[in-house]
Amino acid sequence: MSGTPDRKGRHVSLRLPGRGLAVIYLGLCLFPIVLAGFSQAAPLDGWEAFGAGLGLSGLASLVLQLLTSGRFRLVSGRMGIDRIMAFHKIAAMAVLLALLVHPLAYVLPTFLDDPARGAERLIAYGLLPAYRSGVVALVALLLLVVTGVLRDWMHYETWRAMHLILSLVALGGGLHHALTAGRLSAMGPLRAMWLVDAVLVVVVIGVLYGWRWWRLHRRPFVLRHVQRMADRIWEMDIAPGPVAPATDTPAADIPALNYRAGQFVWMTAGARRFPLFDHPFSIADSPTRPTLRLIIKEAGDFTRTVGALAPGTPVGIDGPFGTFTLSDHPGDSVVLIAGGVGIAPIMGLLRDLVARRDPRPVRLAYAVGRPENFACLDEIAQAATVLDLQVMLISETASPDWQQDIGLLDRPRLARLIKGLAPRTCVAMICGPGPMISAVSDQLLSLGLPMANVVYERFDYAGALGGRKDRYRAAQYLALLLGQGALVWVLSRLLV
Repeated sequence: MSGTPDRKGRHVSLRLPGRGLAVIYLGLCLFPIVLAGFSQAAPLDGWEAFGAGLGLSGLASLVLQLLTSGRFRLVSGRMGIDRIMAFHKIAAMAVLLALLVHPLAYVLPTFLDDPARGAERLIAYGLLPAYRSGVVALVALLLLVVTGVLRDWMHYETWRAMHLILSLVALGGGLHHALTAGRLSAMGPLRAMWLVDAVLVVVVIGVLYGWRWWRLHRRPFVLRHVQRMADRIWEMDIAPGPVAPATDTPAADIPALNYRAGQFVWMTAGARRFPLFDHPFSIADSPTRPTLRLIIKEAGDFTRTVGALAPGTPVGIDGPFGTFTLSDHPGDSVVLIAGGVGIAPIMGLLRDLVARRDPRPVRLAYAVGRPENFACLDEIAQAATVLDLQVMLISETASPDWQQDIGLLDRPRLARLIKGLAPRTCVAMICGPGPMISAVSDQLLSLGLPMANVVYERFDYAGALGGRKDRYRAAQYLALLLGQGALVWVLSRLLV
């Protein structure tokens, strides 16, 4: 965990609050228009000025997209990676719209005066060599947004490689277009800013794919063993540094990963320890232990190989990330809700509560498709001997040997789960498939839990706008981006 130690010696992450990030984001996106006001270029027509403002602000937003990729804790620390990534996706669509309107606004005055000449001018923007880098950047950005929408239907690592290449093309083409074709950027402070942004892009890409690659190899982790926990579900036990063969314990000179229960890491294994090939997995462990456990479900090309990994396989760990922690979301009582492989971070939280002998009331609901999908049931039962823990197990389908709840985690079951707890001071930690998260979070809100106390982080975005909390967040992001558009219109008056 990056940051500085507090007075008790604990590591404290340097993290910006959401509102602060919004203000900084708006300031950085609008700053190029302010600098353009100092340009010696001839004043623009009103619509041309708006088009220029959209181009300037849109390009600045495109550069900032690099920092909203979820890999920088300074940005995502307070908000959580799911919120950052949701904004990243919505902002990408807003940037695409702004940059598509950018040339249209430029030619609008000509088109209103002479439609044929306006259409001719727009075609020239698309075909003349002087504007070619801008067109290439716009096409790359369009493909970025389209492939982002189609991500779930694409091979993950192929999508990652395409995303990186298209991002570099869009950024490089956009900055080249601004520096060579933009008359407001021909000289002065705005040109200097774009050159600084170009350096920033190189530095960020170097950090993401150079420095992080170096760290994956510089700070080694190794697989101690892998164990089958349920049908197609495996638990990896990973140690920092080389494992001493005689003791099967981590090397004493390699520190354990400094994380909080509920966080996640990006993991690669074997010879493919390169950031382009990493995958996000929740930590299913307590930081009181020196090793690190991950619970992983077979769901793709990489995860299907986990069970075959041999002890001693080198493992790359990048992290920790995320705010799915009880330290970020305190409450007088704790409700843990897992669906399927969502048990991974829930087990991390439960194991940490057990390790610390937490005195608070804890309620656990664990829902799966079939009884054979349950993992860690013996350990969950053992936890009830240490904690004030009540457990609800639910299988969606019946089985001859299954004697507990059958069906879905619906409102009556949730009401039974939190019976006796004070909803206003209770915190619910939810992890599972997207549609389940939406349904369960909405029911908990209707049962009286405050929105701030219903906590989840999404890794799949199925039904990402299906829940009240998701729609509330999306409305906030849209309001921010609409506000940005309105301020672009106001500030573009400086260029008239």
